Amino acid sequence: MAAAGDSITVAYNAASYGSYPQYSWSTGTATTLNSLLQRLQAASGTNITGVNVAALGANSSNLAGQVSSAIAAHADYLTVEIGANDACTPTVAAMTPVADYQARIKAALAQFHNFKAGNRVFVASIPSLYRMWAISKDKFAARLVWASAGICQSMLANPSSTNATDENRRLAVQARVDAYNAALRAECSLLPRCTFDDNAVANYVFTSTHISTADYFHPSIEGQRVLATVTWAYNRYPSTG
Repeated sequence: MAAAGDSITVAYNAASYGSYPQYSWSTGTATTLNSLLQRLQAASGTNITGVNVAALGANSSNLAGQVSSAIAAHADYLTVEIGANDACTPTVAAMTPVADYQARIKAALAQFHNFKAGNRVFVASIPSLYRMWAISKDKFAARLVWASAGICQSMLANPSSTNATDENRRLAVQARVDAYNAALRAECSLLPRCTFDDNAVANYVFTSTHISTADYFHPSIEGQRVLATVTWAYNRYPSTG
């Protein structure tokens, strides 16, 4: 199996600063994690090779290249979690248009799905960026790192502001994420061997224990465990359904 996506799937800042793919919700191998890979191995009773082709900072424009890498690795099963960086931009105006996002998703999913008979795809929805803001907006350390590192400024700029302009900006970003999730559902539904998580990740009410204290934005190790649990409930591989 292969895992495509962005910093979420490389478990960026999950344990400390940097990428920790061993804690990835999809292909992680840490003994205390119980990733999708580990669950699939337990359910099938077979040894499954996992390849993480996700990349820090990736957005929908990078998905086709990741799919090519998954195909080159002879993956039969692909997990996809991508879109946060299409909305996490310096300004609202810089967010990826929904039509562009959807076209890229369509092409990449079909590329893997149709490459080989029996290939399967699992698509996870994008977490609520508004929820990520709400969890940590009152923490001084979070506000400091968000500003100093320029993290997701379309959503996280002026985090303590309650004025209408800032709130409307946050709502616009979340509306774009919601539209991306609708595009993920629509494109996955067109492929017979593609499964969408029915917005399970998008709707999950994450708490502070699920968020890294390195940047107050990415999932912690516990957050990665939650992602594995939430997505596993919608996983159909290796069944024939």
